[in-house]
Amino acid sequence: MLLLLFENKPSAWASMIGTLWLALLLDVLLGELPSRVHPVAWLGSVIGLFYRQAPKAGRLLPFVAGLMFSVIGMAVVVVIGFGCQRGCSLLPQSLSVLLQACLLKLALSLRGLLAAGREVEAALRIPNLAEARRLVSWHLVSRDTSQLNESQVTAATIESLAENTSDSVVAPLFWFTLFGLPGAFACRFINTCDAMLGYRDPPREWLGKFPARLDDVVHLLPARLTALAMLSAGLWLSRNTVLAVSIWWRDCRKTASPNAGHPMSAAAGVLGVELEKVGCYRLGLGQRPPCVDDILRAGWLVICACALSVGILSLGIVCWESWR
Repeated sequence: MLLLLFENKPSAWASMIGTLWLALLLDVLLGELPSRVHPVAWLGSVIGLFYRQAPKAGRLLPFVAGLMFSVIGMAVVVVIGFGCQRGCSLLPQSLSVLLQACLLKLALSLRGLLAAGREVEAALRIPNLAEARRLVSWHLVSRDTSQLNESQVTAATIESLAENTSDSVVAPLFWFTLFGLPGAFACRFINTCDAMLGYRDPPREWLGKFPARLDDVVHLLPARLTALAMLSAGLWLSRNTVLAVSIWWRDCRKTASPNAGHPMSAAAGVLGVELEKVGCYRLGLGQRPPCVDDILRAGWLVICACALSVGILSLGIVCWESWR
């Protein structure tokens, strides 16, 4: 039905809107490809190989190596994106939308994100705190989870769901809207580099410096769009939207990352919970500690925020086309 609609409306903006919605739908319905055939997993393997071979002593050589790898790698994925988009443009309109949506879906991870949250939730309901700690560490966060209590495991899960809504869904869709498949692919490459190299431990402190800063720039607007979408979803999910907005405004700059605090504090405000990373930050200070049921509520918040983000991007496309 959707493809027939865009066959009758062959404008570029209609195709882009159709691609956005169809890619999100495909990701929800189909989930992740197996790692052996997933391009993001291939990227991870290449980045892992680079890390093993890269210089790690000192500051200058690791920094330059990280910079050069990021620039060259981004150039490669942009060229691949241009090639894919050019190939799609040669097809009939409906097939072009479908193929671009399939390719864009590879840069998204909504269903995988929700599945990771559900696994932690299921372990906590048994209850099996040790398994929940293992799962949240394996799927969602890089911190040490061995000493976390149930509420802290729940908070870590909600924080990761909120942050990765921006990183794994909204950001690729945002950059696709601006630059097509090259933008979405470059965004996913940069985020994967940051996820693997952007740490403060001695081997990666300078090697991952440029990828981490580049990731901050790339996610500057998507993180705030995600927060806006979550707060808008709070009109249906929250009993006090004004309080949710005030918590986001107060706490969005409390995290070390200039971006992560926006979706996480928005989620804390909408869900009415306090999210604490011990020794680092407390978002939603003064609200109740999160419980297992809040992971389910966070999942629905993520779904609503993704849909609203695509709606906002679609509206932006229509407004730009009308103005132009």
